Amino acid sequence: MLVIVLSVGLAGTLAACGSGSSDNVASSQGGFVSGDGGVTILPVGKRPAAPVVSGPTLGDEKTSLSTQASAGKVLVLNVWGSWCAPCRAEAPDLVRAAEQTKDRADFIGLNTRDLDPLPAQAFVRSFGISYPSIYDPSGRLLLDFSSQLPPSGIPSTLVVDKDGKVAARIIGKTTEATLVGVIDDVAAGK
Repeated sequence: MLVIVLSVGLAGTLAACGSGSSDNVASSQGGFVSGDGGVTILPVGKRPAAPVVSGPTLGDEKTSLSTQASAGKVLVLNVWGSWCAPCRAEAPDLVRAAEQTKDRADFIGLNTRDLDPLPAQAFVRSFGISYPSIYDPSGRLLLDFSSQLPPSGIPSTLVVDKDGKVAARIIGKTTEATLVGVIDDVAAGK
């Protein structure tokens, strides 16, 4: 069982996916527990640089956060797994938020803990997700965030500002309204 200890000065919790509640109920995925959808936005001067994360996509192409980011746009990174009930619950909201903010945000997924890519590929098709996802079956890429503002739950969503700095995170299931609001704030330089 891999336990990621988060040591950022912000509230760190164990990496997680469970029942979708914030009561720390363990799931069958190695003790993961769900976040509560809480949002943290860092002030502009206190934002750490986003790590260089790259790997194969579910379509077996190579991509990275920097490849997916367009000049002048924020980047949204969603950490998910096909086995994760809150991930399935938030997927339609992510698709709508990506469509609604396509002029100011690019999206990329980080699929974690799916040991076989077929369920993850079925998840993407089922929800009509048009943005790429990096395939990270071991969860190793999550460790790249350990000295940054880490996603400490599954699902988690990070918003990277136009300067490549981690500006916000949402731990747990998010909604379209919450995500669009965070994107708008970060895109406006807040």
